[in-house]
Amino acid sequence: MNFDDIIGTAAGIFTTIGVLPQIIKALKTQEVKDISPYMFIILCIGVGLWTVYGFIKSDWPIILTNGISFILNGIMLSILIMQKRKIK
Repeated sequence: MNFDDIIGTAAGIFTTIGVLPQIIKALKTQEVKDISPYMFIILCIGVGLWTVYGFIKSDWPIILTNGISFILNGIMLSILIMQKRKIK
């Protein structure tokens, strides 16, 4: 693995796990009223497109990190939608 691959993989890992603290906090507190669902919709579109790009380029670090990021951001979006439905 060369230096470029290490930097790219590290960036992908940090980007992927970046949403975990928000998911954990939302699950613990059940508070999501100040979180924008639109941000997570945009993130899901972005990382979904990166995943497709990874498949086009046959680049597994891009596919894995963005695929996992898509799932995690989708989980957070689902939490937001479920909590906002409870509030109404």
